[in-house]
Amino acid sequence: MSVAGFLAHSALAAARDQTRTAAIIATDHDVLTELFAAARRLGWAGSNLNQMTKVLNSGGDIARIEAALTDVRRAAIATREAVERINNRQKDGAT
Repeated sequence: MSVAGFLAHSALAAARDQTRTAAIIATDHDVLTELFAAARRLGWAGSNLNQMTKVLNSGGDIARIEAALTDVRRAAIATREAVERINNRQKDGAT
C-alpha cells in the first residue's frame, strides 16, 4: 500500500469509528508519526545502500559500509516495532 493510500485508509477508518477516545487517537498519532519517521530513515538508508554498492564495486573501504549498515538495521528495527505496536492495538481492539 502506498503512503497516500495508507493515510487515506487510516483517515476514513478513524472517521467511521465513533468509539475511539482522545487517548487512543493521540497514541495512534504518536505511532504513525514514529512509523513515518522510520519510513524516511529507511528511504535514506536505501539511498546509502545504493551508494555503498557503488563504493564496493569500485574497490572502496568496507569499514565505512559497516557503520551505514548499522544505521539501516536501526531504522528497520524502529519500523518493525512501530508496525507491531499498530498490529497489537488492532488485535486488542478487535477482541
